[in-house]
Amino acid sequence: MACKLFLLRPTMGQGGADRVTLTMLQSFNRREFAPSLVLMHLEGAFLEDLPTDVSVYGLGGQTLWTAWRPLLHLLRQHRPDILFSTSSGTNVIAILAHKLARQTGSVVLSERGMLVRGRITPKKRLLLWAKRLLYNQADVITAVSEGVQDDLITRLGLPPEKIQVVYNPIVTADLLELATEFPTHPWFNEEIPIILGVGRLVAEKDFSKLIQAFAIVREQRPCRLLILGEGECRPELEQLTRQLDIEADVALPGFDKNPFKYMSHCTVFVLSSRFEGLPGALIQAMACGAPVIATDCPSGPAEIITSGEDGFLVPVGDAETMACYLLKLLDYPDLRTNMGHQAQQSAQRFRVDDSLQKYVHALTNN
Repeated sequence: MACKLFLLRPTMGQGGADRVTLTMLQSFNRREFAPSLVLMHLEGAFLEDLPTDVSVYGLGGQTLWTAWRPLLHLLRQHRPDILFSTSSGTNVIAILAHKLARQTGSVVLSERGMLVRGRITPKKRLLLWAKRLLYNQADVITAVSEGVQDDLITRLGLPPEKIQVVYNPIVTADLLELATEFPTHPWFNEEIPIILGVGRLVAEKDFSKLIQAFAIVREQRPCRLLILGEGECRPELEQLTRQLDIEADVALPGFDKNPFKYMSHCTVFVLSSRFEGLPGALIQAMACGAPVIATDCPSGPAEIITSGEDGFLVPVGDAETMACYLLKLLDYPDLRTNMGHQAQQSAQRFRVDDSLQKYVHALTNN
């Protein structure tokens, strides 16, 4: 009989983790797992893409600190064999509710980013304390990169044998098929080079540095910058483009469920993040054959790119160095072509079949 598997997330929104969760729900062998999805908020762009055999439960829009109560009730009612939390925030309530429900099944956590990002607020400090207290109660913890694994060991004091590094299932047949579509944005009908960024418009993605680097390049070459995504930093990013007098050559068209068609047709892809876990957009762009530049941020990019071979790594927050590599790629078409081909080969490490096999191993703990 298939294991009853509950996947827990905040929403099915625009983020890379939401897309990865969708991929897992679509790909799990139904002879091994009977998956259901539990969301704190019943919302998100990927909800409509869920397989029809996946039951979806909502926790009533509770906050992180109160959502354990409806989750507790749900676990007692359905008694899943495995509770799999795929969000750093929901991991704490997953363990708490699982223990209070006295579940005989296992609880598996996925840590998808660095535990501390930016300034440590009282809320972050409380969450870190809760993780130190509770994470050791999980049966298995998966980390999306070696950098995240090291962070878990260092900050939480977890034994290394409790943690398994499992790269996200990113390179799928659907990705490669969607990449063959042509972008609807009119810029792609012109000959001017297009630099692409993809991600939520939030501080940790640091798109302001990408805009600053683009401004340096734009002074020397005709080119355009397109950033796909939505988020709270949109107003300040738009203001920055006006301050730098480059707004005519910068577009922020919002979120698109198919960023791959842009990745396969852009001139260069740039990841400008301050922090990551394992940057899915970077791997997706490489799989689409884009030459890439990424910040050497904690963590992930240095595990994905061999700088100078299948992409370039630049220091975090260094717009000048980023601009130098952009100019190099714009000026040398053969370099772009060779680096794009090499990037495609490197991205094969993140194929869905390989990753899913490791997730199955972690979930079944054998």
